[in-house]
Amino acid sequence: MGIEGVMDWRAEAASALNWWRDAGVDVLVDDDARDWTARPAPTAQPDAPPRPGPKEPEPEAPLPATIEAFLDWRYGAGAPEAAMGEPLVAAEGDVAAPLMIVTDLPEFDGGTPALLDGAAGKLFDRILAAIGQSRESVYLVPLCAARPITGQVPRELEEKLGEILRHHIALAAPTHLVLLGQATSRAVLGTDADKKPEGLTPFNYSGGQSAVVAIRHPRFLLNKSAAKADAWKDLQLLIGGQSL
Repeated sequence: MGIEGVMDWRAEAASALNWWRDAGVDVLVDDDARDWTARPAPTAQPDAPPRPGPKEPEPEAPLPATIEAFLDWRYGAGAPEAAMGEPLVAAEGDVAAPLMIVTDLPEFDGGTPALLDGAAGKLFDRILAAIGQSRESVYLVPLCAARPITGQVPRELEEKLGEILRHHIALAAPTHLVLLGQATSRAVLGTDADKKPEGLTPFNYSGGQSAVVAIRHPRFLLNKSAAKADAWKDLQLLIGGQSL
């Protein structure tokens, strides 16, 4: 047998320690028993913040309480029709007149939209003359201040525009009110012009009352001559023994 070579035990121990240190072992003995095969416990996640619920709609600002402030708002950038991108047409005539006439929306006769323009406007002027009035002596108001490309009051705006119109009437406080067309009749009386009760209909508002007549719109009367007699009969209620 040969003689085994001399082994440097110190060097061998240092080499082994260096190997374990490189493998990540940093202590020889742990204080507590450990299951080295167990999976690490999941880290607790912080509670997620509650998801926000639907945002409550902001309450609408009340309509202006004076006629001056109302008219500034009604035909300005805050009006519901302003989003249509069409010109707004303001009320005409004497705001203090005892007779207020409401049309559905402006006419468009190829130029700038205007209240009761063109052929319908000419018939309207004759109607006014027949009851002893003119555009200067009445207060002419649109239910919808803009004319959409459909040529009709938008159904989705009818309720809001009706609320605004009724407020407008209360501020102007006319003694008599003429509603032209179905949309204006629905907005004030809640029924179409051809389904209203006969005679003057009272419209009550805070602080007063108006006597109302609802007739077909002049643009309808242009094509239905037979309906003119019914409209004239209703308009005579306004002038029968009363001064406007």
